[in-house]
Amino acid sequence: MSALVKSSLARKWVMALSGLFLVVFLTQHFVINITSVFAPDTFNEISHFMGYNPMVQFIAQPILIIGLIVHFIMGIVLELKNRSARPIKYAKFSGNSNSQWVSRNMIITGLVVLAFLGLHMYDFWAEEIGYKYISANPEDPTRYYEELVHKFVPFWRTIIYVIANVLLAMHLWHGFNSSFQSMGAKAINKGDGLRKFTYAWSVIIPAGFIFIALFHHFSHS
Repeated sequence: MSALVKSSLARKWVMALSGLFLVVFLTQHFVINITSVFAPDTFNEISHFMGYNPMVQFIAQPILIIGLIVHFIMGIVLELKNRSARPIKYAKFSGNSNSQWVSRNMIITGLVVLAFLGLHMYDFWAEEIGYKYISANPEDPTRYYEELVHKFVPFWRTIIYVIANVLLAMHLWHGFNSSFQSMGAKAINKGDGLRKFTYAWSVIIPAGFIFIALFHHFSHS
């Protein structure tokens, strides 16, 4: 029993830490992308640095990919464990009196977000790999802004981006503060500043990404 408890706690900690790691990445990603709205040259400079810095490309980027894989695999494992521990569903579901819809469907929102990230990586990461290593094109520090804008010109792609970020916000609404709870921050249940911060961040960052997409779509369509 002791080993089982420790294993369960370890799984929750891995889930929480990998989630918080991805929160940091999302924040950094937003800070970089928002510069494309008011300072395209700055966006180009930062993107070029991120695209050619060895520390970012060969250390930070693989760690990010591993963290993403670990987080989603652990999420599926925990969901299956929870379901097996409660083989009989609630006799009656009474809306949020049992639990919030988001908390009951984290695996659904998570898988949709994962699918979107696959599209996002295909759009940007795979294209970057092709540009630098397959086509062996010379460095062009001014190309990143135009590449970003080009992705948001099609209406269908912008809509997918908006929907994905709405689901991301829903996923974060439960997952961000749950990460702190898993790590022992019990005070978060009392409506303190930490809980309010996680809820605010879960809305502001995805809303910021949506704003960036809509701004470029309507500015360049």
